Amino acid sequence: MPQMAPLSWLNLFIYFIIIFMMFNIMNYFSLIYNNNNIKKNMEKKTIMWKW
Repeated sequence: MPQMAPLSWLNLFIYFIIIFMMFNIMNYFSLIYNNNNIKKNMEKKTIMWKW
């Protein structure tokens, strides 16, 4: 398609890859984990074996 030649497919590809990576980075770093809940649930439970 000669009408699309000035669009430069490599630039368009790089543009979409940058947008995709920024979207993934923003989603990854927007999550906040509460580590306090993990420590409370990690209590050691002993099992009394009746051999």
